[in-house]
Amino acid sequence: MSVKIEEEHARLIRRLDSLMGAFAERAGAYDKSATFPTEDFDDLFAAGLHAPTVPRAYGGLGLGPIQGDAYILWKMTRSIAAADLSLARCWEGHANSMVLLDAMAADSQKERWFRGVVEKGDKWVAWSGEPKAVKGEGVPRFGTTVRRDGDDWIVDGTKIFATSAGGADWAILLVDTAGPGGARHSDSPETVFMLACDLSDPSVSVDDSWWDPIGMRATASHLVRFTHTRIPDANRIGEPGAYLSEGWQTAFVPHYAASFLGAAEAAYDYALTYVAKHDKSGDPFVQQRVGSMAVAVETADLWLRHVADLWDRGPRAEAQLAGSRARHVVEHLALRTVDDCIRACGARCLIRPSPVERILRDLTFYVRHDNDDHILANIGRAALGKSYDLSFYKP
Repeated sequence: MSVKIEEEHARLIRRLDSLMGAFAERAGAYDKSATFPTEDFDDLFAAGLHAPTVPRAYGGLGLGPIQGDAYILWKMTRSIAAADLSLARCWEGHANSMVLLDAMAADSQKERWFRGVVEKGDKWVAWSGEPKAVKGEGVPRFGTTVRRDGDDWIVDGTKIFATSAGGADWAILLVDTAGPGGARHSDSPETVFMLACDLSDPSVSVDDSWWDPIGMRATASHLVRFTHTRIPDANRIGEPGAYLSEGWQTAFVPHYAASFLGAAEAAYDYALTYVAKHDKSGDPFVQQRVGSMAVAVETADLWLRHVADLWDRGPRAEAQLAGSRARHVVEHLALRTVDDCIRACGARCLIRPSPVERILRDLTFYVRHDNDDHILANIGRAALGKSYDLSFYKP
């Protein structure tokens, strides 16, 4: 890496760090109200940090796993997650959506949509969530249907776990002409495709009564309903089946791990300050907990550096597998770090307004985004030379 690029990266991190105090200060209120962190995104846009994965040719920062500069993106995400893990998840969704547009959108689509991000601060997200729950007699509780009508697509139904609902301006909808399921739960992956939906369309509505979780509340991952929503074919991104067959979900797996690490770093920093303030540094058991946290944070960082290097150099299959291994390892390191922090600091660190109470709730909830048992089983299948799924880790 050239000295010039390193200097640019350092300036980006300094600009981001200047926002962290405000992000951390607002986190509690956003968590309590379970509302999208609008002011934080306004600050990111004002600081010129809103288009991290938009290519430089379109006015963005040109970061991310397909731009040959993955680590600095993940480092920025770690910093944001240390202030507010829910904010980091919304930022991930926005940044990852730009990766998909960069990889699969037509040039005319990129010109149109990237301009909105760079010049107006448009916020994007990708929504798949259509789990196969039923509400009686085999009737799906959630899910969408999509059909062609001339030059348009008509979407009806619901998606849940719709991160940034009410805050995002555009959503990449992963839909399936074969029926409900999105990308994660589809029985027909070759028919899954993506549509860019303008969320200001009055046929799109948000039901905020569904989202009342223990953690990650400020992601505002509400239920979103589509009522005969008409989307032009000009907003179709890529070809049917490409999202899964080309493994684009795997580009985002280590990004989740970066957020986990950011939460762990926040707990570690809190513990160091607390231990020093309360003169507990002489306790050998506290020393062990601090040592465990130090090793865990450094180990997780080394894993992310390793995966970023693979993505940047180009051995994609190796990068994809390493990303899932990192996702598995970092989850456990992050959870252990938060537990070590609580054991070192005691019950007082779990009393509001301590950030550790929120970090514990958020991290415990967020790591359930994928089933770690399934992740590890797929890693094992790869090692055994069997078929495996590094996108959604299906058994």
